[in-house]
Amino acid sequence: MSKVTIILLVILIVLIVACVVLYFLGKKAEKRQAEQQEQLAAAAQTVSMLIIDKAKLRLKDAGFPPIVVENTPKYLRRSKVPVVKAKVGPKMMVLMCDAEIFPMVPIKKEVKATISGIYITAVRGIRGPLETPQKKKGFFARLRGK
Repeated sequence: MSKVTIILLVILIVLIVACVVLYFLGKKAEKRQAEQQEQLAAAAQTVSMLIIDKAKLRLKDAGFPPIVVENTPKYLRRSKVPVVKAKVGPKMMVLMCDAEIFPMVPIKKEVKATISGIYITAVRGIRGPLETPQKKKGFFARLRGK
């Protein structure tokens, strides 16, 4: 066999092993995520709150308790997270929001939110439905429209 064939076989074997390892790691991460979703659903409560402000802030700058920042992995502490400041009953609270529902959260309005700890998982309007934000058109879609 030539050297090129041997090198290609070795590369092929390494790629196959890498794919198998990634497959099993993905299955393990998927199971872990399903367990976390079950825990969030078990601890969920529906609360009426007045949304004061919302922003994407770093975990350190958001105003969460120190124990929340300490329990976060170091590589995620500098990333920006969707944060909502809301008045729940007589208390002002800083809550973390799900990235998918963050654009739908209205500012200066009262909503019914499903929260699990300090994490907002769902938002519904008290007085009618919430406005869905308009998606921005891409460059080529705008050109096609003209």
